[in-house]
Amino acid sequence: MQIASTLDVLRKALAALQEGGATIGFVPTMGALHEGHLALVRRARESCDRVVVSIFVNPAQFGPNEDLAAYPRQLAEDTAMLEAEGVALLWAPAVEVMYPAGFATVISVKGVSEGLCGAARPGHFDGVATVVAKLFHQVRPDMAFFGEKDYQQLAVIRTMARDLDLARPHADAIIGVPTVREADGLAMSSRNRYLSPGQRAAAATLPAALGEGVAAIEAGEPVRETLAALGGRLVAAGFEAPDYVTLVDAASLAPLDALGDAPARVLVAARIGGTRLIDNMAVNARPG
Repeated sequence: MQIASTLDVLRKALAALQEGGATIGFVPTMGALHEGHLALVRRARESCDRVVVSIFVNPAQFGPNEDLAAYPRQLAEDTAMLEAEGVALLWAPAVEVMYPAGFATVISVKGVSEGLCGAARPGHFDGVATVVAKLFHQVRPDMAFFGEKDYQQLAVIRTMARDLDLARPHADAIIGVPTVREADGLAMSSRNRYLSPGQRAAAATLPAALGEGVAAIEAGEPVRETLAALGGRLVAAGFEAPDYVTLVDAASLAPLDALGDAPARVLVAARIGGTRLIDNMAVNARPG
C-alpha cells in the first residue's frame, strides 16, 4: 500500500492506479478505524478495481465546544488495518495541505444540513461538505462509500454532489453502506470508546428502543406517541433528553407525522455521560 501526504505524490499515485482504465473506489475517513470503516473498504473493493482511503481529522467540522485535540489519532494502527484489507493507496494529508494559508472557501448545503445534527452542531456540515468536495476533486473516484450511520451526512454529501454537477463521483455513485453493529446492536463508532462500562451497557438501549419504535410505526401505531415513548425509554436508561427523535423522509430528511409510500427513516441523537450517540433505521412503507 502506498501512502501519500502531498498532492504531487497523490496525483502520481492515482495516475499509476488508473492505468488501463482501472476504477477507483474511495472511502474518506477521519481515522480511528473500526469494523464499520472496514465494511466500507470491503464494499469498495467488491465494486471497484482499486481502493483509496483518506485519513484526515478535519478541523473545519469541529465546533468551538468540541475538542478537536481529543479526537483519537492512531495512524500506525489504521495503516496496518488498511494494508491488510488490500487498500492500494492511503491519502493522509496534513492540515496545511488541505487548508493552506489564505484558504477562504466554504461550501454550504441548505435544506438537508439544517435541523437534526445541523442544529446541535452549527457549521458542522459546512465543514463536512467543504472537505469532502476537496477530497473528491483530489482523488476523482469513480465511486465513494459512506456509512448510513451518519445518515444526515450522507444526505448532505449526495446533495452537494448533485447540486455541483460532480462527475467523479456522480451523485448516484455515492454509496451508502448499512450500519455495522456490535453484538448488542450498538452502532460501531469511534465515540463508543469514551463510554464507561456502565454507560456502554446502557447504550445498548438505543438500538433496541429504535428497532422497537420502527416496528411500532410499521405496524400502524401513532408516530408522535411512538417517538415520545422511544425518547422516554432512553431517558429511563440513563440518557439525557434526546437532541431529536424523529421520523423523516429518507431523501429530503423532511419530518413526517405519518408513514406514507415514500422511504422513511427514524433518526435519533442522544447523550449519555457526555458522549453524543446517533443512530437511525429504515422504516418500511405500509402496504397499500
